[in-house]
Amino acid sequence: MEESDLIAAARSARDRARAPYSLFKVGAALECDDGSVVSGCNIENASYGLTICAERVAVFKALSDGVTRFTRLAVVADTSELTTPCGACRQILWEFCGDIEVVLANLTGRVRRVRVGELLPDAFGDQSLKRKT
Repeated sequence: MEESDLIAAARSARDRARAPYSLFKVGAALECDDGSVVSGCNIENASYGLTICAERVAVFKALSDGVTRFTRLAVVADTSELTTPCGACRQILWEFCGDIEVVLANLTGRVRRVRVGELLPDAFGDQSLKRKT
């Protein structure tokens, strides 16, 4: 899949965001290793703790459909500075996607590529739970 197609899928998902409080709409598109794409958008709730980010929506949708291998994630927001995943999303991405590429984009065409490991150095994962004997 072309990077531009993945960004377009994230941009389209952003249009479906439910952000009545912050007005900060974000879209994400997760590329699976079979070439399919699962999208997500942020969904806010008046009880802010129940709000969920676009990246987690995409990952959880994919996992609930039985998809477990991913290659890239695109994140699109309407900001001049590119929006990176929040800390909770970084942890979810590390846990379920590994060190995949994350393509950050905005509505003006600015793009940057990073890896999850760059966003979350010294990540906590399953290896962190192993006891030393």
